[in-house]
Amino acid sequence: MTLTTWLAVVTICVLGAMSPGPSLALVLKQTMTGGRRNGVVAALSHGLGVGIYAFLSILGLAAVITASPTAFTILQWAGALYLAWLGFKGLTAKAQSDQALPEAPSTRSAARDGFLIAFFNPKIAVFFLALFSQVVGVDTTLMAKFGYAATALVIDTGWYLIVAWLFSNPKWLDMLKKRAVWFERVFGAILVALAGRLVAGIVAGK
Repeated sequence: MTLTTWLAVVTICVLGAMSPGPSLALVLKQTMTGGRRNGVVAALSHGLGVGIYAFLSILGLAAVITASPTAFTILQWAGALYLAWLGFKGLTAKAQSDQALPEAPSTRSAARDGFLIAFFNPKIAVFFLALFSQVVGVDTTLMAKFGYAATALVIDTGWYLIVAWLFSNPKWLDMLKKRAVWFERVFGAILVALAGRLVAGIVAGK
């Protein structure tokens, strides 16, 4: 592993992690409705899901998933349905009793949603297979391979921890929480739209 190659991996992983999508929407939703703890838990569990795909890619097992149209399609449909379910929950969010705040999601649900959003996205495996095929050769040591995978895990986790930290700033989190039910509905609409886009891609064979 050379410094130049590692920096190339870092750059690509950073750009991949920062790309807007369901993962970002989920971490923001968990942070704004459940606070910093939920956002951090969602970030850590999402990073774990991404890390699993990264390590599977290094071991060559991710190729089995991407080479099997059935397995790949099942994961895609599972991801689309899960996004739609999360979106529906957000769209139907209601304030509790006379308060403006909806019931805060538990840290358990934050961990579950963060992990499954990543795990039900087989395109992450495609991303890592494409990335690592450019930097991993027959002469790459096992330590270097796992170093690349660990880099991907740390960057993804780190990015979403930053997101959770920034959006849970006490100075304005209280203001956001007062409008939490509306944020729930907005993020719900975003997740449903992303689910629809994913379904359209599956049907179109992309």
